[in-house]
Amino acid sequence: MRPSAAEVAAAVGRTIPDLVGPGLRVLFSGINPSLYSAATGQHFARPGNRFWPALHRSGFTPRQLHPSEQWSLLDAGLGVTNVVSRATARADELSAAELVAGGEILAALVGRWQPRFVAVLGVTAYRTAFARPKAVMGLQAEQLAGVPVWVLPNPSGLNAHYTAETLGVAFAELREAAER
Repeated sequence: MRPSAAEVAAAVGRTIPDLVGPGLRVLFSGINPSLYSAATGQHFARPGNRFWPALHRSGFTPRQLHPSEQWSLLDAGLGVTNVVSRATARADELSAAELVAGGEILAALVGRWQPRFVAVLGVTAYRTAFARPKAVMGLQAEQLAGVPVWVLPNPSGLNAHYTAETLGVAFAELREAAER
């Protein structure tokens, strides 16, 4: 069921529970929840977000899942969290200090669950949160709590630099590394 405009507007500042557990191959970390996602309680729920199509196109999932099926990701060894837990209308509403603090929280979460990889979805947010101004897409030289970090493009429909196809290719590179 789609949330109403009033429900979406009321979601400012809400959070969504992390989708984590033992034995994760990849822990995906978005920048922060959209208002739409916070209103539904589902990660990457906004229509037009390409996270779910990218997971499927890359081979992480055998079919395209709906955000309401997010808990089935755990069975596939996949988890979802965010660098910053606070929902906003746009990621550019987050301060650098929030991203840095969120990076510290993400590092603690990664340290607790020790996934095989952590994937941060958004190079600009990664650069700010982890003081890596020259970071590029792909596997990073630095680890997070002893876990390899992979930076992927932000799957938001607002990211016009990537298509559903090129997102699928980028996600597939991570999947192949996680399966080695």
